[in-house]
Parts: sequence; C-alpha cells; structure tokens
Amino acid sequence: MRLAAIDVGSNSVHLLIADVSADGHLEVVERVKQMVRLGRRSFTTGRLTEEAMDLAVRALAQFRRVVEVRRVDGVRAVATSAVREARNRAGFLDRVKRESGIEVEVISGYEEARLIYRAARHVLGLEGGPHLLVDIGGGSVELVLVKDRRPVWMKSVKLGAARLIEHFLRDDPPTQAQCKRLESHLEAAIGAQMRSARRAGVVRAVGTSGTINLIVAMACAARGEGVERLHGATASAAEVARLCRKLVRTNAAMRMTLPGMDPKRVDQVAAAATLAEFVLRHSHAAQLTACTWALREGLLLEMAQTKEDRTMRQTRPASIGALATRFAQSNRHGRHVAMLAVQLFDATAIELRLPQSSRELLGYAALLHDIGHAIDHDRHNRHSYYLVKNAELPGFEPAEIEMLALAAGAHRNQASQLDSPE
Repeated sequence: MRLAAIDVGSNSVHLLIADVSADGHLEVVERVKQMVRLGRRSFTTGRLTEEAMDLAVRALAQFRRVVEVRRVDGVRAVATSAVREARNRAGFLDRVKRESGIEVEVISGYEEARLIYRAARHVLGLEGGPHLLVDIGGGSVELVLVKDRRPVWMKSVKLGAARLIEHFLRDDPPTQAQCKRLESHLEAAIGAQMRSARRAGVVRAVGTSGTINLIVAMACAARGEGVERLHGATASAAEVARLCRKLVRTNAAMRMTLPGMDPKRVDQVAAAATLAEFVLRHSHAAQLTACTWALREGLLLEMAQTKEDRTMRQTRPASIGALATRFAQSNRHGRHVAMLAVQLFDATAIELRLPQSSRELLGYAALLHDIGHAIDHDRHNRHSYYLVKNAELPGFEPAEIEMLALAAGAHRNQASQLDSPE
C-alpha cells in the first residue's frame, strides 16, 4: 500500500509518503517538511499564534496536493503537544479541515510514545537491553524503557525544547541561575524515571527525533567524523556532556559556527542538549544512538497493520530481500552465489577461525553483489556499492552496511576504486 503520515508538531509539520509491504518494509516515496513553529509562545500564552496557524494551514494544503499527485491509498494526520494544549485548537483544526481538506487527529502523549516505540522496535529490534528511547519535541519529551522488545514503562512529559526555552533558558546564552533552575525542574519531572532506568541497568539511550539526533551529529562532527548515515550513529555520554557545556555557554551566533549545526535548530539545541545530558547522566546510559524512525514511521506501520511480533531475525532478511527484489527482481544469480559463498564459509570457518556473525553478512553481500546491473552493466560493482551504502536497511548497524557495500563493490577486485561511481 502507498500510505501517507502527517505529523503536525510543535516546531514543524512533516509529510512522509511510503510504499509499505505486508512485512513492514518502507520504501520512501516523498518526504516534505515545513518549519511553522506552532509552539512558539503557545506554551506560555496557551494559544497558537495567527502567524503560525497561517503557515501550518498553507503547508498542509500543499501536503494535500502532494498526496493527490502521488496517488496515496490512505492518509493519517496527527497533532502533538502544541495543538494538544492550545485553547484555540478547535478553531485551528476546523480551519485546517476547511482549507486543506485534511482531518487532523490530536493524539495523547502516551499514544505518541507508543507509536515512537513501535517504529524504533521495528527498525532496531530492541532485543536485550534495557534500552531507553528519548524523543525530544518542541513541547514534550517521550521516554520509553524497553527490555527484550517490550516496554517496561512509557512516559510523556512537558519538557520539549521550545517549552524549556520559554520557561527557563530565556537569555542567550542562558545564565548560570537559569541552568540551575532547569536542572531542578528536570529532576522533579523525570528524576524518578531516570533512577528506574539506572536500577534496570540501561545499556544505551536511543534518540528518535531530529533535535536529539542533531546532538549525535554534532558530537560526530566534533570528533572529525562525517555523518553520511545518521541512523545508528552514536555519541558517548562524555561527548554529549562536553557539547552541552559548550552550547549553554555560547549565543546563537557562536553556536552557528560549531561543526554539524543545523541553522533551523540553533535556538533550541542548547535546551535539547541540557535535557539529553541530564537523561544520560542520571540513567547512567553510556551512549546515545541515533534512530531516524519515529512517530511518522510508527503511523505508517500502524496503518499497514504490520505484525507486532516482528523480530530482528526477521527484519534483516526482509530488508535485504526488498532491496534485492527492487533492483534484481528474481535475483537467481545472486541467490546461487549466496548459496556457494555460505558453503565455502562453512567449509573453511574452523580452519580460518571465522566468526559466525560473518556468515550472515557474507550471504547478504552475495545476494546484493549484482544489483548495480540495474544502473550500468560495465561498472555494476561500483553501483552495487553505492546502492547498498545509501539504502535504508532496517536492522543493520552503519558499520555492517558499510561492510555489505564494500563486499558487494569489491567482487570484481576493484575495492580501491569505490570512491566514485564515475
């Protein structure tokens, strides 16, 4: 099915259109984002501003036209914190329906957390753990503690970055007193949940929103690493703490010069970093991992009624199979090579002391090694490399995707020539 999810958030409105298979594989068709800032001043006044509503209505009218052009089978639009709390939300929703034809559903914070969890579980597996999901929006933060794929608890708290700026970090840069007040507020609001996560032995925090994943990207940039693929990238708790100290001590103009900064988030990133650092420090999570699937992907999975009991063992082969089918159709040659490769592995694994984890990756790389033929026959191995490297492959870590791409690209003994497909 071709489905569309619309997220009317406190900072931005997003449209995600994807072809969704029965097993939950998403093939993205279109992503559109408009920054409208519905949450600006609404968390202190209790009302959405006319300017923000105008921008949101225009954006949603544009989304409706995109949905029609893309011949979407089903649409679901939801609104979160800013609209949820606004006293004038009824008038805004009526206007959206009248002028754009889109009916927006206001969901609760708990429902928001549940959909985020569903998406993260689908793409990451979340086996073992415990894992602490953290989604920092403009108006709220959603926290979910997950162990062995099941939620231990879910919580939505009014601690979004835009709200924290309005109520606590009003100066730029914020004063030391403002930072201390915010620290006390965070302790009162989520201190108990962080202690619960610490006692459970949380192994990592997983960021599932643009703002918190910007922090991961900036930490990677600070250590000199480019972030070609944000999903699965990590930042240590110490790196987040250093970045937080730097962000709260600089003003917007100085923050703009920091490596990896997104100009659209420069005003809220200090508040988000303060919250992320608090979560890591008090939960004792050693690292923060970026996850690019969140609310919108959860909506699509729910609309497609994909199976709830999906495991990582199912996710990985489904991801590989979908990519192979897209570019190689029946892929008879790829399947034959994969069978031979695995047989060779089994025959030599003991003698060469090969780890069993390599067997799975070898088979997947063999399945994908010829997909570059869909682009160009003469240099198909180099195109195979780029197709694998830039594909969405739920269930795989960035390092594993890089290994798959290198193996696929090097099957003609040209590994040193993979820098460019030209």
